[in-house]
This record gives sequence, structure tokens and C-alpha cells, in this order.
Amino acid sequence: PTIPRRSAGLPRKRSITNVNKVLAVASGKGGVGKSQTGCAANLACALSRQKLNVGVLDLDVYGPSQPTLLGLRDAPEPALTPQGALIPLANHGLTCMSMGFLVPGTAPVVWRGLMVQKAVQQLLFDVAWPQLDVLVIDLPPGTGDVALSLGQLVTVDGAVVVSTPQDVALLDVQKGVSAFRKLSIPIFGLILNMAHFTCPTCATPHRIFGPPHLPADVELLAELPVLARVSEDGDAGVPPALTDGAVQAVMDPLARGVWQRLVSTQ
Repeated sequence: PTIPRRSAGLPRKRSITNVNKVLAVASGKGGVGKSQTGCAANLACALSRQKLNVGVLDLDVYGPSQPTLLGLRDAPEPALTPQGALIPLANHGLTCMSMGFLVPGTAPVVWRGLMVQKAVQQLLFDVAWPQLDVLVIDLPPGTGDVALSLGQLVTVDGAVVVSTPQDVALLDVQKGVSAFRKLSIPIFGLILNMAHFTCPTCATPHRIFGPPHLPADVELLAELPVLARVSEDGDAGVPPALTDGAVQAVMDPLARGVWQRLVSTQ
């Protein structure tokens, strides 16, 4: 008898049921505000403000933050459909699925790569999403197993990368962009978070981290200022893109531009 062999090559990419467009939000380094200030939650809300049906998939399996940011931290564990698919939770006009709904809030996720890959597959394909115009996927920092699995399993229509202005953070942006391009994921551009602080007395913007040395081959999509309310509202479960005029002034045009690019991708 012969040993059965796996077919060579990568797995065939699949679509996500009921999802029209997939947008990844990534960062090269942790702590730059990718999930909260720099984007996934606020960009999802800004897209929703464009009269779109938007879902948020939190693929940061080791440190899920979307349950807190979307006011779902104390929500019950998701129910299942008769077919065994997870039913996403909803708040602020968004539907959301996260590993944070499936493990206790203080319990660490201590998994090896294969277990992470299986969890990613379940969160990608075993969720009963409603009909969505766009699914915003919040990736963990870096270019590890989760980003690789996403790029190999799903056709991602576009990605935005979030960074702060420091050179050490922007260096990792270039690495992340290179990884996405190898996975044939279109890079829409960079969101520069904490780009400046505006003095409340004289209204002068100050680049407290110095002038950014941006990658030449990555478009700058938006600059987000340092705003205390962004952190405060996020911790309270109310994304400031829903309520704060200064945040909306940046995020709404960004969302319109991102959506135009998404609909132009084939």
C-alpha cells in the first residue's frame, strides 16, 4: 500500500459567507493604536456612518480588544446556529466576533501555532455573519501565523497599516507591507496615529515624536492627533468615531476613501 500524499501548493482561498469585501487592519508593532485609536474599531464605525453594513472580526487571538472597545466586554458567550456556526454579537450598529467572547476575560490564550491556525479558520468560516458590505479584520501586531493564515485562506480586498511616527515603528511598517505584498494583499496605505498634539491654549500642532520618515512606497491615508478622549471613550466601550467631531473629521473621509478603493478591487 502507498501512503496518501497531500496535494502540493497552498490551500485554495475561500470567500466568507455573506461578506462582500474584506479589509485587514494591521500594524508592524504593538502599542501603536491599531485596534482602538488608529483604527479597527473607529474605522469600522466610520464605515458604518457611510450607510454600510459592517462587521468586525477580532483575529488578535492572544490579546483581543474589540469586546472592550465596542462595549461588549460583559456580553454572554455567542450562541450557535443549528449548523454549529457562531452567531456574532452586535453593538453600535456593528456585528462582531472575537476570541474574547469565547474565553474568560482574564484567561491567557497559551497556544502553539497549529492551535492558533485552527482558531483562525473557525473565526473566519464558522461564523454566521449577516449580509455585510465589508468585514473589518483586526489583526495582531507583526507578520506571524495569523496574518499568514488569513492571506492564504481568504481573498483580502485591501489592507491599511497603522503606525506611530517613531522610526522604530515605521521600520516595522515596511516589513509588514512587504509581507502583505508577498501574500498578494493590496496595501491601501498608512494611517499615522498620534501624529501630533494640538495645544489647547494656542491651537498650535506639535509633532511630539518628531517628523515622521515615511516609507516612500506607502501612501499616507490619514494622520490622527493625540486626543485624550480617544482612550477614555474606547475604554468605556464607545468608539469616538461615533461621537467626537475631531475624530470624525479624520475618520469619515478616510472611510469614504477606503470604501471607494474596496469597491474598485476585483
